[in-house]
Amino acid sequence: MSQTTAAASLKETAGYSIEEGNAASRNAYNWAKKTFATRAGKPGEPAQDLEGGFSNEIRFGAERLGIGSDGIGTKIEVAERVDRFDTLGYDLIAMVADDLVVAGFIPTNLSNIIDVNTLNYEVVDELMRGLHDAAQFSSIAVTGGEIAELGNRIGGYPGARMNFNWCSTAVGVLHPSLERPLSGANVRAGQAVVALRSPSFRSNGYSLARRVLTKAFGEAWHKAPYTGADADVMGQTWGEVMLAPSLIFAPGVAAILDASLPLHAAAHITGGGVADNFKRVLKNGVGADLDNLFAPLPAMSQLAELGGISPADAYLYWNMGNGMLLVTDADQAEAVAAELTAKGYQAQVAGRIISEPTITLKVGAGELKYEI
Repeated sequence: MSQTTAAASLKETAGYSIEEGNAASRNAYNWAKKTFATRAGKPGEPAQDLEGGFSNEIRFGAERLGIGSDGIGTKIEVAERVDRFDTLGYDLIAMVADDLVVAGFIPTNLSNIIDVNTLNYEVVDELMRGLHDAAQFSSIAVTGGEIAELGNRIGGYPGARMNFNWCSTAVGVLHPSLERPLSGANVRAGQAVVALRSPSFRSNGYSLARRVLTKAFGEAWHKAPYTGADADVMGQTWGEVMLAPSLIFAPGVAAILDASLPLHAAAHITGGGVADNFKRVLKNGVGADLDNLFAPLPAMSQLAELGGISPADAYLYWNMGNGMLLVTDADQAEAVAAELTAKGYQAQVAGRIISEPTITLKVGAGELKYEI
């Protein structure tokens, strides 16, 4: 099967194309970049050297702030199916706070917008209670927001108490130990990679996951029993498994910087998986050999089997148990992992930076290679 045919086949399965999404994002960013000149030399001037990430730097005199926006996508449908809404705040904050922190910005404030079909006070209360809890965990102040009733412009799972979409914008301040944001400019061969374990799907790859589950179990897939080895932790149904909240990594990365441990780059593993996200910070013709990543969650392995999804594709659509990758000095990698472990995260040295522009994942399913 040719690469083009394989990509088309997976697009049909997932309902979207990572390649087309990346192309559209690059085009949108090119249009946005044309506006940077409007603030040149003025407060709010954007940085020019952070292209490829999901947040950017804006300058107010000597103050360097970061800004980023995101939403939680079709994971919302899972909450509508299960009729539980108090965990989605962790997903909303994780998507923006972790995008900021991988560039060296410590998240400080967040504004959010909830677009609904018809307002339901109780559902909004559950959403905001969860957002409050996630903000407390992340030391973030929620300082703005809006609720917009849009009628049939907003759809979702039939019969849910409220159909909605939820997005946010977060800002942060550059960590005082850094002279400039982390962009990957200092990544060199011989440095080490530390992985942070993700205990859930986070908020990415849900269109593919929902299609696989619907094909396997029918329209009421969220009620289908989950029999994975971690069912006692993840839940007894597929709905509960897919609703498991995102772990917010920003406090752990901030602790690394607070401890004056070296951090040359970081990648938030979201849509596009390990390789597509990590290559964003491999900018000097280098690559990575990752031979000690965390194993995929049992649910991810089951989904891949149910959907006939190859390991190479599964590692592109899901994080496969790895939520963030950090690049540090080889002789400090164990110390970085230990600091993260002390803060309650699961972390381990996952590999090294190499001089060839390829990313190689040596995982249980075999050796997967991705060109940069």
